[in-house]
Amino acid sequence: MTSLLEHVLDANGAARFASVSTITATVEYGGTFWDLKGHPSFAGSAVVEARAHEQWIRQTDVVGGRQMIFDRSLNRIMVMDRNGEVIEELHDPRRTFGGYTQRSPWTEGQMAYFRCYTTWHYLVEPFVFAFPGTTSGEIDEHAEHGEHWRGLCVTFPEDLDSHNQTQLYYFDDAYHLRRTDLQPEVNDYSPTTQYVEDQVEVDGITVPTKRRVHTRRLDRSPDTRRTPLTVDLRDIQFS
Repeated sequence: MTSLLEHVLDANGAARFASVSTITATVEYGGTFWDLKGHPSFAGSAVVEARAHEQWIRQTDVVGGRQMIFDRSLNRIMVMDRNGEVIEELHDPRRTFGGYTQRSPWTEGQMAYFRCYTTWHYLVEPFVFAFPGTTSGEIDEHAEHGEHWRGLCVTFPEDLDSHNQTQLYYFDDAYHLRRTDLQPEVNDYSPTTQYVEDQVEVDGITVPTKRRVHTRRLDRSPDTRRTPLTVDLRDIQFS
């Protein structure tokens, strides 16, 4: 019997993704989260270039030209101004969040780290589920909006930065991602749900172009009265 993961990979274009080395896109970041963490300038548009099979990503803000590069092989985030002058550099950036609460303000480097590792994941899901060291298994389905979505529990290796090591992903009948349940370690493991919308096909690869993030209640229902974080993709290219 074909596993859920195999169905998901096949339906979203894994064969084509295997030959991809670079992903580029324009990403629009919105919501109140950036202001709450003390850096409203991190909302807005950025031109993004990411490596498809290793955790490396560069972002350049459309307004202001600020640059940020996250290289997991070096375990380093760098933030630079439009002229290449270093604003902040963090080695082992995940460690810098130790002891933080959901109310803790972040530095510019920490904001850049968050925006970089999350965006890289959004560009390579679900194909990252088949990366070396990543494990997964099917879980109980989830009923929502009159639909039944099959669930996949994914655990990432320690050398791949993610919101938290184990996350839950839910897929519709077309094996497209619809919802993710996670608890970001950098934000004191706050229970969070992402809704994934507007799937488009680009060069044989299916890409969700909208993400809406909500806090999650104890009964696993999202608080949709507020949307603290939004992520929208356009101008996506694979090479």
